[in-house]
Amino acid sequence: MDRLSNVLTVFSLGLMVFVLTSLRRQHIRVEYSVSWLSAAFALLIMSWVPALRHWLAGFLGIEDPGLAVLVAVVTVFFIVFYRFTIMVSNLKDANIALTQRVAILEYYLRSQHEKQQ
Repeated sequence: MDRLSNVLTVFSLGLMVFVLTSLRRQHIRVEYSVSWLSAAFALLIMSWVPALRHWLAGFLGIEDPGLAVLVAVVTVFFIVFYRFTIMVSNLKDANIALTQRVAILEYYLRSQHEKQQ
């Protein structure tokens, strides 16, 4: 279990450094980095508090705390991915609406240009 704690600690700290570096270089926006930093922080807490791993294993009905951690990690990342899927869907809808508005404006400008000639 100590090896699992060490791997989780290194992974979560590495994820935090990667996200903060990407944020500093402006590769990602602040609102997107919050989800990743929250997930990394949750992993860090889970790696430092063995009682939390054992409680989670008991709560999930799993004998092995390592497997409970794996289930928690997968769940946290699925939540982050789902959140980003919602954001991408909203952006796609906004992009379609914007494209339609630009097409209407182009049609209006073309019709005004034809009236002037």
